[in-house]
Amino acid sequence: MDQPLRIGIVGLGAISGAYLSTFERLDAVRVTAVADALPGRAEAVAADLGVRALTVDELVADPEVDLVLNLTIPAAHAEIALKAIAAGKATYGEKPLAATMADARAMVDAAHAAGVALGCAPDTVLGTGVQTARRAIDDGLIGRPVAATATMVTPGHERWHPNPDFYYQPGGGPLLDMGPYYVTALVNLLGPVESVVGDASRTRETRVIGSGARAGETIAVDVATHVTGVLRHRSGALSTLVMSFDAVATRASNIEVHGEAGSLVVPDPNGFAGDVRLHALDGEWVTLEPSAGYVDAARGYGIADLAAGGAGPVGRASGDIALHVLDVMTSLLRAADEHAPVTVASTCERPPVVPLSTAPGGLRD
Repeated sequence: MDQPLRIGIVGLGAISGAYLSTFERLDAVRVTAVADALPGRAEAVAADLGVRALTVDELVADPEVDLVLNLTIPAAHAEIALKAIAAGKATYGEKPLAATMADARAMVDAAHAAGVALGCAPDTVLGTGVQTARRAIDDGLIGRPVAATATMVTPGHERWHPNPDFYYQPGGGPLLDMGPYYVTALVNLLGPVESVVGDASRTRETRVIGSGARAGETIAVDVATHVTGVLRHRSGALSTLVMSFDAVATRASNIEVHGEAGSLVVPDPNGFAGDVRLHALDGEWVTLEPSAGYVDAARGYGIADLAAGGAGPVGRASGDIALHVLDVMTSLLRAADEHAPVTVASTCERPPVVPLSTAPGGLRD
């Protein structure tokens, strides 16, 4: 990497602040332009950063933009990504890759045909939490992996979110909202998924907003709010997944991985770090020292990983992985609807483990 990857950001909502904070300390990337549906917001951010505020079309075509970072709503992911790809730009977006599998496949196919990189969050799996667990598995500390569990339980986002409607509309629900973190971690730990079976339920037809200007307002629930399933990995391991907006609390680990010679507790995949705990067959619980992953990682490290080129031209947070993760989740929802197993059509390869390091491409002085 001779020069920083020049980034143009489309969409300057709340999540953009996390990316901008990360970019300030990474050598591998540099923001050169921003765009937003609200021109005033783009102008304010541009002035603060000392970069240009452009329209979306201007940003996508700009010769000083190498990668378009798409932080818009999921429904707009495909449209903007396809424009960027057509202009010969790499593109990286927030999860999920797209609102539908058809759009996601179109994005991946277009990127492959154009020979440009396509990446997607979550990049939380690149931190020391999941990567240390991955290293432990690869090093044989639990023997042959046979099973995993992944559990996310909350009584519902309407309790704290002032505008929670989209969580309960098609494209929302606990699986598509939080599942990308958990399924991406499972794919990194155990490899791609071949088939799924599961079921789902919706305990309430309405929810009541608990905070903000709309507190007390009732909203409709149009999606399953509790989803459980079993994922059969290509390796033969079975992962049991529970994603709920209905249950109150749990003492279950976020993720556990069990092998013939030991078990691992993996930290929250919605974060980058956390303790990895190992119980060997004839031992007791011990906490593993970080052995892999980017130390003190934050949102945006997936882009820097791509820019640094350590994992090849697509990086470790690739569109191929994001497509497979979306396929796994939508296949599980289909299995629940049809009450039958579903074969997952897509596949991907486990990306290479992240060596224990500070940052892809280094930190700024």
